[in-house]
Amino acid sequence: MVSAYPSSSERMMTPDRLVTGEAVVVDILPATVGVRLLGAAIDYALYGLGLLMSVVTWAMLGPGASASSSDASSMTQLALLLVLWQVVVPLAVEVGSRGRSAGRLVTGCRVVRDDGGAVRLRHSLVRVLVGVVEIWGTGAVLALGACVFTRRGKRLGDLLAGTYVVNERAGWVDAPPLLMPPELAQWAREADIRSLPAGLALASRTFLQRASSMQPAPRARLGSQLAQQVRPLVAPGPPQGTHPERFLAAVLCERRDRELALSLEDRRVQERSVRALDRMPYGVGAQRH
Repeated sequence: MVSAYPSSSERMMTPDRLVTGEAVVVDILPATVGVRLLGAAIDYALYGLGLLMSVVTWAMLGPGASASSSDASSMTQLALLLVLWQVVVPLAVEVGSRGRSAGRLVTGCRVVRDDGGAVRLRHSLVRVLVGVVEIWGTGAVLALGACVFTRRGKRLGDLLAGTYVVNERAGWVDAPPLLMPPELAQWAREADIRSLPAGLALASRTFLQRASSMQPAPRARLGSQLAQQVRPLVAPGPPQGTHPERFLAAVLCERRDRELALSLEDRRVQERSVRALDRMPYGVGAQRH
């Protein structure tokens, strides 16, 4: 059985790009440490400014200005402000923008999964929660050290979430979209598709996007190798005689559509939670006198 991970006959990793054994370049370029540092500086300067303004406003106009406010109540409200600007706001920004933020918009970057797909709520939640310690708690010393010494410039939150930051301006967003083969649409909807290893999913997607530029013999060989690796992860198998490239396209398209559906469901759950908070009983969190 052919390994699902990098080999000399399929692909190799370079510090900047993923290259297949047939010299097909993957248009996913990890963001450099400098670019990440600039984007993070913009983001956390905005979050820090928002936190500072919220604390000042709370101290001047809110319960913090009242002499009758208990120490416990004041500390609770201050903690809520910290959670708001260190967790809730960064999480909402990253989820709502699908991996972007103000700093990443400026630097042309985006957070993606290890296989190049869009991040979901759970990925962003892990990154934000770990960021409270490695960025807010240590002044970004831990995050910077991890970015310098890890592959793809990952910080600790990326390592735990299975994500990294890519440079969109390197051409990643220009890759042609994958289309579902019509004859395999019904089969794909009913198939049980297990989670594909990140490297295998990325190699398959890149191969399909670059197949038209390859020589026939290497194209057929690499397509068959990738299909052999994906086939054990799909049940039932494709119809007899299905071309390897169309099989790969069907699996990746169905996988993409299912993940999109899950992402939309996550967003609906988030919106319902926000509406539920807006309907909290009268007087909750009201100022004590």
